[in-house]
Amino acid sequence: MPLSKTPSPSSEHFDGQLFFNPGGEAPKGFADLLRWKLNGRKARWPARLESPFPRDRPPARVTGDALRLLHIGHSGFLLQAGAANVLMDPHLSERCSPSQRFGPRRSIEPGIDFSDLPAIDAVCLSHSHYDHMDRATLERLHDAFAPLFLVPLGVDAILKRWRPQARVRALDWGDRAALGAGIEVHFEPAHHWSARGLFDRRCTLWGAFAFHTPAGLVFFGGDSGFHGGRNYRHVRERHGAPKLAILPIGAYAPRSFMAPQHQDPDEAVRAARFLEAELSLGCHWGFFQLTDEAHDEPPRRLAAALRRWDLSPERFRAVRPGEVQTLPVRIDAPATPPLEPAGEAVEPTPHAIHAAPPP
Repeated sequence: MPLSKTPSPSSEHFDGQLFFNPGGEAPKGFADLLRWKLNGRKARWPARLESPFPRDRPPARVTGDALRLLHIGHSGFLLQAGAANVLMDPHLSERCSPSQRFGPRRSIEPGIDFSDLPAIDAVCLSHSHYDHMDRATLERLHDAFAPLFLVPLGVDAILKRWRPQARVRALDWGDRAALGAGIEVHFEPAHHWSARGLFDRRCTLWGAFAFHTPAGLVFFGGDSGFHGGRNYRHVRERHGAPKLAILPIGAYAPRSFMAPQHQDPDEAVRAARFLEAELSLGCHWGFFQLTDEAHDEPPRRLAAALRRWDLSPERFRAVRPGEVQTLPVRIDAPATPPLEPAGEAVEPTPHAIHAAPPP
C-alpha cells in the first residue's frame, strides 16, 4: 500500500515496507491463532447487555476551560472542549467485520444515536482494525459533517478510496495538529499492529493521541500492549501528567496470544501510574466479544488491580456506553500512588498472568 507521507529514512518504526514496534513484538502467526481458537476456553456472553446510562444528548459545544467526554462504546468517545467536537475511534455499526452479515456483533447499544451527534469537527483514528475503524460509521460522518480525519500513516489512503473528497491528514509518531480554540493533537506510539485483510499486515501505522485542551491534557491510548510501560513513560515525559487518561482494559485473553498487543487490567493500572494520570477511564471491554474472557471480567480484575496497587477506585473506573465524564474534576486521593503493590497479588484466573511490578 503506497504511503502519501513516507517516514524519514531514520525512522525507528518503519523498515521501508512495514511498520513495527521498536524493541517490541510482532503479531502472532496463523499457527498461534489456530491454537488459540481451538483452546475451548471462550466464555459465553449474554446475547444482549444494557448500560446503566441512558443514551446521551450532548450540547452543541463546550467552551471555556471545561471539557465533556462521552463514552460511545468499545473505544469510541466524543470529546468536547474549546468549542471543538472530536470523535475518537467511533463505531456505530452492528458488527466489527468486513461485512455486516458475519463477525463479532455488539452486545450493547452505543451511548448515542447518530442523529444526536453535534457537528463533528475532527475524527481521530488510532489504527485500521475493524473494531476501531468502521467504514459505515466513517462514511456517514463524512457525508453528514465533512470533518477533518486525523489518522496514522497509510490509513489516509484507505479513507480516500472510500470518500475521495474527505479531508484527511496522515500522522507519524511525534506529529501534531492544531484544531483551533486552544486544542492541539499529538500522535504518539502504541504497541500494536494493523490490518484490514490477509495481505496488509503492518502496512499502516497505529498509535495513541494526546490532546492538549483548555481543561488540561487528555490521553487516548487507542489499542496497545503494555510493552513494559515504555510508551506511557514517553508520553509522561513529553506531555506531562494527564488530567484524564483513556486506557484499554479488555480483549486480553488468552495472554499467550494477546499479551503483546492488548494489555490486561493490571497492566492498565500500571500504565495509569506511569502516566501519573489524575483520572483514568477503562474502555475496550464488554461491547464486542473479541477474545476469551467473560464480558464482566475486565472491571472485576480492574477492581482487584486497584487494590493490589493501592490506587483509589475514584481514580480509575471502567466506563459504560452513555457515561459522561467532565473536567475539571476534583480527586481527593493522593496524586501519586506507591510504587510497590499493596499486599499479595490477587489469585489470577486461569488465563491471567500478573506481570512483575514496574521498576
